[in-house]
Amino acid sequence: MYRILKKKSLNPTVTLMEIEAPLVAKKAEPGQFIILRVDENGERIPLTVADYDREKGTITIIFQIVGATTEKLNHLNEGDCLHDFVGPLGVASHVEGLKKVAVVGGGVGCAIAYPIAKKLHQLGATVHSIVGFRNKDLVILEDEFNAVSDKLCIRTDDGSYGDKGVVTDALKALIDAGEQYDEVIAIGPLIMMKFVCKLTKEYGIKTVVSMNPIMIDGTGMCGGCRLTVGGETKFACVDGPDFDGHLVDFDEAMERASMYRDFERHQYEDTCNLFKKEVK
Repeated sequence: MYRILKKKSLNPTVTLMEIEAPLVAKKAEPGQFIILRVDENGERIPLTVADYDREKGTITIIFQIVGATTEKLNHLNEGDCLHDFVGPLGVASHVEGLKKVAVVGGGVGCAIAYPIAKKLHQLGATVHSIVGFRNKDLVILEDEFNAVSDKLCIRTDDGSYGDKGVVTDALKALIDAGEQYDEVIAIGPLIMMKFVCKLTKEYGIKTVVSMNPIMIDGTGMCGGCRLTVGGETKFACVDGPDFDGHLVDFDEAMERASMYRDFERHQYEDTCNLFKKEVK
């Protein structure tokens, strides 16, 4: 059993948990993920490692409450235990040797971008972090990004915090101002990553994207995370989750990801109704 040592609400729909998992923490690296089950009858879901502490033996996960399992997970509290917590899985992000990097995060994808920015900072790289959210209430990990970034740009769609606009506007402004990056790392909604890659391709800047958003089973068995990269079929969970963004067929990935939304919403609503009945 894997005990929840810390639980913190980052915004109305995003929660941080610190889990006691010393064997996972011993090997975890940025870019990798774990698979957990809330209870013995629960479904298996993949969640990216948001941070780790080898000395304390803990793994930090950050999740958005969008489906039945994340709703159940969010009803657990400090001191409760998860039934399963397996990992680390996936290929770790390749960050060694990079001298100057722009890390671009969107929404809850910032939880995946942060450990990469942190690792780059620890390795001595210059890190420019660009993070975007719909509004001020949804901003997460600002202090954490500040601590590991040489420059931090925050954008909100409505201008309620930081500068108004999207992350591609901020990235373009930095590049046009003369900033030269070894690599751009983009993590967030598929549509955001698509347009970041479209921009960087014009400038000839290598861009890596994390395809975590399309993962389902996390083992390559379900086939739900298959995508086309450079004309070849890949699986986000076993071949990635990081890929050359200029080779990813984002339109295909977005079409496949949309297939599960209605089912996910239905399961979420059923679970919420169940918890309401239990409270009564």
